[in-house]
Amino acid sequence: MNNRRSGILLSITSLPSPFGIGDLGPQAYRFADFLAQAGQHLWQVLPISPPVMITSASPYSGLSAFAGNPMLISPDFLRRDGLLEEKDIQQAPSFPASSVNYKAVSAYKERLLNLAYKEFSLTQAQNDYERFCLENSWWLDDFSLFMALRGLYSNRCWVEWPVDIRTRSSPAILEAKTRLGQNIEKHKFLQYLFFKQWFKLKEYCNTRGIQIIGDMPIYVGLDSSDVWVMPRMFKLDENLKPYVVSGVPPDRFSPHGQVWGNPVYRWDSMEQNGYSWWIRRFEHNLRCFDLLRIDHFKGYIRYWEIPAENGKAAEGRWINAPGEDLFNRLSRRFPCLPLIAEDLGEITAETRELMMKMGIPGIRPILFAFGKDISTHGSAPHNIEKHSVAYTGTHDTNTVRGWFEKEAGPEEKESLFRYLGRRVPLRKLHWEIIRLAMMSAADTVIIPMQDILGLGQRSRMNTPGSTRGNWIWRLIEEQITHRLSRKLLEITETYGRL
Repeated sequence: MNNRRSGILLSITSLPSPFGIGDLGPQAYRFADFLAQAGQHLWQVLPISPPVMITSASPYSGLSAFAGNPMLISPDFLRRDGLLEEKDIQQAPSFPASSVNYKAVSAYKERLLNLAYKEFSLTQAQNDYERFCLENSWWLDDFSLFMALRGLYSNRCWVEWPVDIRTRSSPAILEAKTRLGQNIEKHKFLQYLFFKQWFKLKEYCNTRGIQIIGDMPIYVGLDSSDVWVMPRMFKLDENLKPYVVSGVPPDRFSPHGQVWGNPVYRWDSMEQNGYSWWIRRFEHNLRCFDLLRIDHFKGYIRYWEIPAENGKAAEGRWINAPGEDLFNRLSRRFPCLPLIAEDLGEITAETRELMMKMGIPGIRPILFAFGKDISTHGSAPHNIEKHSVAYTGTHDTNTVRGWFEKEAGPEEKESLFRYLGRRVPLRKLHWEIIRLAMMSAADTVIIPMQDILGLGQRSRMNTPGSTRGNWIWRLIEEQITHRLSRKLLEITETYGRL
């Protein structure tokens, strides 16, 4: 049996759309058709949770580990389903086609979603909605109350709310549920819409032979319903604020390290309740996706915690985590764990051992390989193992073209050309790197859409350590052509990935 396959990395937010941000509407289905025509069997997306901050919009710091992002709900499908009128969506501002203005999109879509909720409340049969609320009550009730309260308190972080609400005093919570009932229902309704549209898209992709790879961040944001609901599971002080936060130490990828700022887990408390939150989190994600990329996998074995107050990344320390125990329990709970481990950086023997034991492949970005040690580098095409996932680059790296133009030094460029056996014009370089990934022994290859198009640095998705210009790149509809799908199909067929 041929297990060789390939696919494309493209965030839902990056899809074309007249509404300022990619969504779960017609263009998502068109992209699925493009994948099928190009012989691709995988679509990797970024996390689909609602971001804590609209301005930075990082999908890796979400308001919930379980909720979907309402900004991805398709207005076209709301109109089709009778929840909006044509005139409602014709009043869209003139959004940029190649980037996302999250503040403008949020203001516009909130108006549409409010109209849709009003229409639904007045006219729609609600059996499916009530069933959704019942089946998801274990996370949906707390999340919807959290969002209603967040709106009441001007979107301030919950640690700044009144003390009785912050500490979830029973009388205060009961009063809030009564007072904010309609707003709570609206947030439940938005989640109902999101997951209704999500699972229809997933079903369509699956019928076209395409599996969706999701992305599960290891941490949640401080300003999330998860931390508000279960503060004892996180390292918080008596004021419910983190005294240590997440990050990574200085290394060859980041000379000063990185301070991510998420609260870190009290693994001992999670172990005492049988990792119930983790088990539900994996169950939820494995229902939403066909495969699941586990971000920062080594953090399940040991993690870097940094003093929260004025802490620098270099001032942190390593703390052991019970990853093996957690994954043993997960393997007993789920007969199949279709996972991919993000295992970049300095990986310990314990992490490699757990990946081998669980049969979890790691990722191999080819751009990392070029330099003086290419003969032995694990991401060099000739060294990539069969049971792994090869990438040209990831959402955190530059594009192929951007890397060559802005980051690669003379030694790396010379290493690349020696490996290719010739010098290659810049306009063709991305296809040469794609070819190296496709011809590797890796069972799976994932190519960011920006590299399929040969785009430069301005189109990269994220620059770690920077808060400006991230997560905004969008695909333009005219870039998805029959010629492009045919070229991708040919290279996919040549290297046995159909």
